[in-house]
Amino acid sequence: MSQRLFAEFFGTFWLVLGGCGSAVLAAAFPGLGIGFVGVSLAFGLTVLTMAYAVGNISGAHFNPAVTIGCYTGGRMPGREVLPYIVSQVVGAIVAGGVLYLIASGKPGFDVTAGFATNGYGEHSPGGYSFLAAVVAEFVLTMFFLLVILGVTHKRAPVGFAPLAIGLALTLIHLISIPVTNTSVNPARSTGVAVFQGGWALAQLWVFWVVPLLGGAVGGWVHRALLENDPPARGVP
Repeated sequence: MSQRLFAEFFGTFWLVLGGCGSAVLAAAFPGLGIGFVGVSLAFGLTVLTMAYAVGNISGAHFNPAVTIGCYTGGRMPGREVLPYIVSQVVGAIVAGGVLYLIASGKPGFDVTAGFATNGYGEHSPGGYSFLAAVVAEFVLTMFFLLVILGVTHKRAPVGFAPLAIGLALTLIHLISIPVTNTSVNPARSTGVAVFQGGWALAQLWVFWVVPLLGGAVGGWVHRALLENDPPARGVP
């Protein structure tokens, strides 16, 4: 179990450092910025690379919503849910701290300006409402779980699950960065919000409650409606 929790710690650390780091350090770099597409790819690539690296150890959740969805989908016992989530959140916060140290090395850096945090209303990149944020985060997290549980089923082609999951996360970001800056992952949201403070922490509850509900429903839907026999393996 300790190896699995370390794998979740390192995987979530990489996701936050790579994904949020690309948003903070590279998205708007003068003349060469990677923009929304680059940030979307960065998030997808973090999951893809660490799923191949440690997926055989922990299942490569790196996300409390995925852990909840795997539980409701019958892929893991309830006693493992809380330790997984704690490891993910700690990994995300440590990555947020490392990113803060790097970003603050530039003169004029202002963590309160955003720091890749998630938000709605006036703190949404596109000014989207609370309702729009809730719908986007719920639906996209639910479908993320449908993809994850589908491609890791025993009848799915072996060896391609990390690729499909990474591409799914890329697509999710391409859709929703303008809406909420894309969470679908409470640990990712927490890892940067604790350093931004202020409004990011005030809105953080949305990016816990909604993705967890979306993940739980996604796991249940797959188990109840799409899975026709018991799975032989976990994620991935």
